[in-house]
Amino acid sequence: MRWLLPLLALLPALALAEGPRVTLSTTQGDIVIELNQEQAPATSANFLEYVDAGFYDDTVFHRVIRGFMIQGGGFALDPAQQDLEKKETRAPIRNEAGNGLENRRGTIAMARTGNPHSATAQFFINLVDNRSLNHTGKTPRGWGYTVFGEVVEGMDTVDRIAGVATGTQRLGGQPARDVPKDPVVIENARRVDSPQASQ
Repeated sequence: MRWLLPLLALLPALALAEGPRVTLSTTQGDIVIELNQEQAPATSANFLEYVDAGFYDDTVFHRVIRGFMIQGGGFALDPAQQDLEKKETRAPIRNEAGNGLENRRGTIAMARTGNPHSATAQFFINLVDNRSLNHTGKTPRGWGYTVFGEVVEGMDTVDRIAGVATGTQRLGGQPARDVPKDPVVIENARRVDSPQASQ
């Protein structure tokens, strides 16, 4: 029985194991995201590569829809043209939406085109439970959108961004709706040590 005690003492630490965290410092405040490497390994690694390369610095949340989501990570403001320029990305990654994670309020997921395996750098944060975005099967309509983490601090910032005024603006030379009238800028994105790692 004695040998069980040291083992049981380890259980709380194992239960509290955390994934890597990233802070998005925006003009509306900070958002801290914890990634789920276990269930979305390729997507988490892809996101961290972009973070480590400084790709997200000075990009904007270019699509904000109240009661749905806020989307960013693909466009940078060109002050000279007052246009949002699309950034060059690496190759797309495979869709991991069948990982059991759902598009619930506060989760972060990959944006993509109609091709299920087209996600590159753009991501969105769910403002509500968006069940229609979940994986239901490996069909054109069923693939869903890959959730790879969640907001652990700063949902007040997310909600503040969700409340900004939006309108029609040019994105990469094309007119687009739901673009914030005053840019919401991601000033930088950086990895942060988890509380356990800093002890």
